[in-house]
Amino acid sequence: MTISKPDINNPFEYRDLYTGLIRLHILHHAVEGPIFGMEMAEELARHGYRISLGTLYPLLHGLEKKGYLRSAEKRHGQSNRKIYRATPRGRKALQAMKIKVSELFGELNETK
Repeated sequence: MTISKPDINNPFEYRDLYTGLIRLHILHHAVEGPIFGMEMAEELARHGYRISLGTLYPLLHGLEKKGYLRSAEKRHGQSNRKIYRATPRGRKALQAMKIKVSELFGELNETK
């Protein structure tokens, strides 16, 4: 069996790990204020996450279904836009995850 060197530039190489980071990123911004899909796609792109709206919207819906986000329709020009906000459960979850991410970050950056 040959193990090839991981391609960090391949967007699908670590997709399962990236989705967890993306969910946390979404939740972080939803705690800061209302968000919507296109805005989040642009924000994530600024951080190097290339994510299609076809991938992003199911993540948003999943976070809403689990009670971390709630959505409301808002009129935007001649169309409606779905706006997401963090729920109290989402805020609590983000606080807990900040502690865990901080611990992990410390371990990842330990010198051995």
